[in-house]
Amino acid sequence: MMWPAARCPVREEERAWIEHSLGWLSAQFGRTTLFGPVLTPSDADFPGVWTGSTDEIEALVARLCAHVGADRSGIALEFEHAGAEPGLAGHIPLNTVGTGAAGHYHERDGCPVVTIREDLVERPTALVATLAHELGHVRLLGERRAEPDAADCEPLTDLATVFFGLGLFAANAALDYARLTRGDYAYSRTSRLGYLTEPMYGYALARYAWLRGEPSPEWARFLDTNPRTYLRQGLRYLARSQ
Repeated sequence: MMWPAARCPVREEERAWIEHSLGWLSAQFGRTTLFGPVLTPSDADFPGVWTGSTDEIEALVARLCAHVGADRSGIALEFEHAGAEPGLAGHIPLNTVGTGAAGHYHERDGCPVVTIREDLVERPTALVATLAHELGHVRLLGERRAEPDAADCEPLTDLATVFFGLGLFAANAALDYARLTRGDYAYSRTSRLGYLTEPMYGYALARYAWLRGEPSPEWARFLDTNPRTYLRQGLRYLARSQ
C-alpha cells in the first residue's frame, strides 16, 4: 500500500521563505546560537509564581537579554497604556478581537528603546513573546543586520525568536482565546500576537528542530495543541522530503 506523502503545513512560498530565512539567521548568528538552549514555559527555566512585580520584570528582561546576546545596560525599557476594553463589553455580550501592536522598537540618541504594552504584565507568555520579538529587533536592526523598511522585517523578527530558542512562547502567544466576564455578562476575546501564523510557527519550529538534529524534540511538549500539531506535521514532511 502506498501512503500519501506528508504535506507541509504551510504554503510553498511560506516554506521557502522560512527555510531561506533560517539559513540566513544561521549565517548571521552562527551555529553556537542555533544549538543553544530552548527556553520553555516551565519551572526549570522560569521558577516561581509570576506576580508581575517590578523586580520580576527586570529579572525577566535581564534573563532574555542574556539569552539572545543583547546588552541589557544599553536598552531602555518603557511601558505604554493599553487602553480600555471596548465600551460595549460592559453592557452586552460581545466577542472582541485585538490586533494592536504589543510592543515597539525605536532608537533614541543611537540607543535602542523597547516599549511594551503594560497589560502584558498580566499575561507572562505574551510578555515573553513580545520581549523576545523586540530583542530580536535589537539584534537585527540595532546591529544593522536587517533593514527596517524590508517587506519581511517584522516576520523575520518573529522567526528570529525561534532561532534564538524562544519560539515556544511566540508560537503559544500567536493566537489567544479567553472567556471574560464583566458584571453579569460574559464575552470572548481573541487576540493575535505577532506576524507569523500558527502553521508558520509550527513549520519554523520543525525546521529549526531539523537543523539541530532533533527529529523528536523534547521541548515540543510545551507547545499548545495547534502549533504542536503543525510542528509534528512539519517534521513528518521533512523526514519524507529530505
